[in-house]
Amino acid sequence: MFVLELTYTAPVERVDALLPAHVAWLDAQYEARVFIASGRKNPRDGGVILAVGDDRARIESIAAADPFAVEGVCAYRITEFLATRTSDELAGHRQQLPA
Repeated sequence: MFVLELTYTAPVERVDALLPAHVAWLDAQYEARVFIASGRKNPRDGGVILAVGDDRARIESIAAADPFAVEGVCAYRITEFLATRTSDELAGHRQQLPA
């Protein structure tokens, strides 16, 4: 599983102008069942996305296709972690520690 942390690198007005394209990109990743949660940070200087998978290169490629990244209004920090405990609703995403 991955935590994708976005930090805005441009004024929020530029971010807002790209918001419809960013939301469409988010929607596509939810449909593909890659993203399981997302939202703005508070204060509003970026956002956070939880993504499932075990292929870091794939997640990096998805993040690079975000209109925010393409247009240079945010920087991504991607952290991989093993979700060994989850709520019952996310049980299908639980991972095992390596042997």
